Amino acid sequence: MNKTHCYATAAGLLLSLPCASAQSPSKQTNSVSLGESHFVSIGTNKIHYLTAGKGSHVIVFVHCWAGNSGFWREQVPALADKARLVLIDLPGHGQSDKPRAQYTMDFFARAVAAVMRDGRVDKATLIGHSMGAPVICRVYQQSPELVAALVAVDGLLRRPNISANQSEQFIAAFRAPEYRENTTKIMGAMFPSPGTEALRDRVVSELLATPQYVMLGSMEGMFGADQPDWDVKKVTVPVMAINAPNRMWTDEYKDYVRSLSSKTDYTEIAGVGHWLMLEKPGEFNTALIAMLRKFELIAE
Repeated sequence: MNKTHCYATAAGLLLSLPCASAQSPSKQTNSVSLGESHFVSIGTNKIHYLTAGKGSHVIVFVHCWAGNSGFWREQVPALADKARLVLIDLPGHGQSDKPRAQYTMDFFARAVAAVMRDGRVDKATLIGHSMGAPVICRVYQQSPELVAALVAVDGLLRRPNISANQSEQFIAAFRAPEYRENTTKIMGAMFPSPGTEALRDRVVSELLATPQYVMLGSMEGMFGADQPDWDVKKVTVPVMAINAPNRMWTDEYKDYVRSLSSKTDYTEIAGVGHWLMLEKPGEFNTALIAMLRKFELIAE
């Protein structure tokens, strides 16, 4: 397998890298403008989150690898009149503290639970993009009583069946001294749609604001041999998936998603890459709202 094909395959399977849609490339998202800013402490570390919206239903948004809460900026105005919204900067990301720590999916899941407790959220729909999908699955495995529903946005609801060698080949790109160049190259391959160049550049610049040790630690936390899987198997809450077209979404995988719960929904949005909620926010929001209404998870 040549290196380019290995990168493309791994990037798809390892759900860690983005694709998106418009705006200027240079500045990091001013996430505070999306809602009220809060911090909660976990040990000596502070986790940043934003709150917006109103209502009896709550939605918690969990971003991707090396991302931040501002990547959900297009969803806030569409949902703020339908639910309370909580947007998290995972540890090591955005405005949260960036300790030298093990960035495992369980570490991230504990941060999500801590934010929910601090925000006085008893139960919420968890929406995870890319790496955010493993995180919300681990929240469900650790604290199912906190979860009203799971929504995976172009993220796998089970750990991919790849060899340790395949995983290491991909992770090594972020361990290397030229990790910035590798990130830019791999990210570029995740934007298949013409007209997304400005958004691609903006997203990549924000990803590169994340320290290398956090990028690397998060990858190792997802795919390290000593880490647990995030397969949710059977669950008692609604399970939904909104994906971009990709050959990894096989009929077998779609059947797997539909087998997880008695309440499931699955859709794909055409003409987008991995960052569908930014590339086509109107279409994405319409699909998401329809799913949430189907299971009475937002106000009418």
